[in-house]
Amino acid sequence: MYKNGKYKETDRMSDLICENYPMVLVMSRFGIALGFGEKNIGEVCRQNNVDRCTFLTVVNFLTETAYSPIPAESINRCLSLKSLMTYLHNAHDYFLNFRLPHIRRKLVEAIADCPEDISFVIRQFFDEYALEVHKHMTYEEKTVFPYVDGLLEGKKDPKYNISIFSKRHDQIEMKIVELKNILIKYYPGQGTHLLNSVLFDIFATEEDLATHNRVEDYLFVPAILALEKQLK
Repeated sequence: MYKNGKYKETDRMSDLICENYPMVLVMSRFGIALGFGEKNIGEVCRQNNVDRCTFLTVVNFLTETAYSPIPAESINRCLSLKSLMTYLHNAHDYFLNFRLPHIRRKLVEAIADCPEDISFVIRQFFDEYALEVHKHMTYEEKTVFPYVDGLLEGKKDPKYNISIFSKRHDQIEMKIVELKNILIKYYPGQGTHLLNSVLFDIFATEEDLATHNRVEDYLFVPAILALEKQLK
């Protein structure tokens, strides 16, 4: 379905999006809007004040079929933590303030004719999942990102390190798996186009969140570990 391989700054941004349409989310999270015409990736990044190397690192990481840690020397040479934190922050905003509320509204509408006890359980599972995502991302915004900002200013907090984040980087997929099982296996009503659309959105969001976590685990955390070593 998607093109695998390394993209270069001389490749057209439109080709990247058309060949790997999930990259439209990556592009928007770096603050790049549509309407770039025939410009290549390097030109679009410069036009939008986006670090070209960080953008390409994320894109090429996500378009690979197998995920592996980026070598430390590459991280030190290329990745901009400021730019990567902008990407992660914008992803948090997308999930918490758009994607999850949008799915909930559609879900409530789709199960409106379902027996109240069943609809209550479905809403409860979704709300518990959304709460876990919110806690996960709020911790990053209030604890991890300020810590990294301090590192970038040459200040190391003696009471905190990124390994603490790694240890509590909980998997948040379990609740969404349970919700999918209820809808797929046990939903008592007749299926509708709207309910199927909600289920599709849930699958897509689950995949998007898993991708988001991989960027944190394989790019963000190793980059911070490298910075911590520099400041010892």
